[in-house]
Amino acid sequence: MAPARCLIFFLGAALVPLLLFSCADASAVGVNYGTVADDLLDPESAVQLLLDTGITMVRIYDTNATILNALANKGIKVMVMMPNGDIADAARSRSYAFDWVRRNVAAYLPDTEINGLAVGNEVFQQAKDLTSKLLPAMVNVQAALAKLGLDDAVKVTTPVAFDAVGEPSFPPSRARFRDDIAQSVMKPMLQFLQRTGSYLTINPYPFLAVAKEPQNIPLEFALGSYEPGVEDPNTGLVYYSLLDAMRDATFFAVENLTEPQMQTMASGSKNAGQIIYTVMTETGWSSGGQVKLPQDAEMTSSKAGVNECPPATVANAKAYNNYVINRVLSGDTGTPRYPDMDMDVYIFALFNENKKGVGADDSERYYGLFYPDGTKVYDFDFQGTNAK
Repeated sequence: MAPARCLIFFLGAALVPLLLFSCADASAVGVNYGTVADDLLDPESAVQLLLDTGITMVRIYDTNATILNALANKGIKVMVMMPNGDIADAARSRSYAFDWVRRNVAAYLPDTEINGLAVGNEVFQQAKDLTSKLLPAMVNVQAALAKLGLDDAVKVTTPVAFDAVGEPSFPPSRARFRDDIAQSVMKPMLQFLQRTGSYLTINPYPFLAVAKEPQNIPLEFALGSYEPGVEDPNTGLVYYSLLDAMRDATFFAVENLTEPQMQTMASGSKNAGQIIYTVMTETGWSSGGQVKLPQDAEMTSSKAGVNECPPATVANAKAYNNYVINRVLSGDTGTPRYPDMDMDVYIFALFNENKKGVGADDSERYYGLFYPDGTKVYDFDFQGTNAK
């Protein structure tokens, strides 16, 4: 996750989304296992924590050999990542991409159940100079997987920051991808993902929206339980959850770029075939810290540019993450636009990470479900025994 400019305004502007094509069998909830800290459990202990918690899906931000070996033969599905720093070389050279995949993916299969390969992370936001190289890198990585006979088992994707949807994205029916990436990158990328049976992923954070625009977004809407809801005047659909509004905004943005044939495939669950489907590679809620505000945002602190972040509490983090987890476990995964749609999601994050964020923007340190020593920050349940 990276700090993002807030594009979500309750009544006036940017709500943001996420999407994907998938052939998986059921909705699933996992976690992001980040390691930007100097006090975490060792990988073997962290993997045991995943098993004890009932987590069967994990995303990591590299191809750390110690972590991947610790995950071997554990029944946990793993998404790995090619760092942004390797994208230019992978785009330039098929041989580079092949060697990278051979060393960092094929070497661990089948013992470690790698089923996803993210090429970069939030490239349009974190590494804008690589925007034109992203799709060529994905194509070369896909070719490498195919050459190794792994393209059915491992799907290529790229997590996109939610500001990829430009203003306005509320109401959801008006959502469109930003002009600077829509035709040049997103449209051919969607075609690539459809052709390869893969998925596009976006990282939505209702927390960041309400932290940066508290005067416009009710806390309950961000937490997923806003009454009486917010109506999309173009469709008549009513949204009680900012997360669902983000998901539907993504569907509309995708449909604006894709052919009618692809659009019609969005009418059912992912089990119906190759459809436009929502997967969240990151969503979560910070339990503490501060958020750096956009320059034009209304200040809620005496210190210019800093929001002391009242939403960043343990109680709110517990409420949001349990809301997301329980929706997946209960099967309540649809949206107002697509009530039967499934939902895969990775909670950000497994641990609090003490090397993330500094000073006026340190809330990213406190997204963890666990403290670094493996004790829970608050109660949650990945096994369906804890109701609400």
